[in-house]
Amino acid sequence: MKTSELQVKNLFDLSQTMAAPWLELVQYPWEILPKIKAMVLELGARLPKSDYEQIAETIWVAKDALIAPSAALNGPLIIGHETEVRHCAYIRGSVLIGQGCVVGNSTELKNVILMNQVQVPHYNYVGDSVLGFKSHMGAGSITSNVKSDKSLVTVRVGDEKLDTGLKKFGAILGDKVEIGCNSVLNPGSIVGRSSHVYPLSMVRGVVPPNSIYKTAGEIVTRVIL
Repeated sequence: MKTSELQVKNLFDLSQTMAAPWLELVQYPWEILPKIKAMVLELGARLPKSDYEQIAETIWVAKDALIAPSAALNGPLIIGHETEVRHCAYIRGSVLIGQGCVVGNSTELKNVILMNQVQVPHYNYVGDSVLGFKSHMGAGSITSNVKSDKSLVTVRVGDEKLDTGLKKFGAILGDKVEIGCNSVLNPGSIVGRSSHVYPLSMVRGVVPPNSIYKTAGEIVTRVIL
């Protein structure tokens, strides 16, 4: 896989997120992570009051979104149209959730962008990450966003290493990625468009687009019939 395939334009359909103007200004998607808080605040202040209700100083929720009474919402936060936030979800702030998403039971979000129709429906932790259009995380799958030695996260593509300058960086999922149940995406993991990850996987590094990740040593091309 080439480093060019990690660029924003090759991972996402930007028509599927309100974050498009900010993502268009960066080359690699992890470069948006330190800017999410300011982005959400700026976007929220411009949202039409006819469609969004400002339920707290820095929290904007689409009027047709469904929010469970037991969900904990912290700003800055935007929740898009027809999104469902279920029982005991915990949103810690600096979060942009698109349209038609599902944030499920006991799922925790922090400093993330969820593009339209993303599903994180069961016991997921997603931190310092960007999830592309229609990506889905199976039950219990998580993004690990800090290395055990607390060093800065790098992204390795073959023999090439990209320095991110970030201490906290979870994962980037391209559009229509499927993550199997109880998988762990290690810091700096990137999964290309339309790829699938087997359940119980430990992913480190880069998974090419249109692939099936079985183990670290077995990544095969996905045949779409």
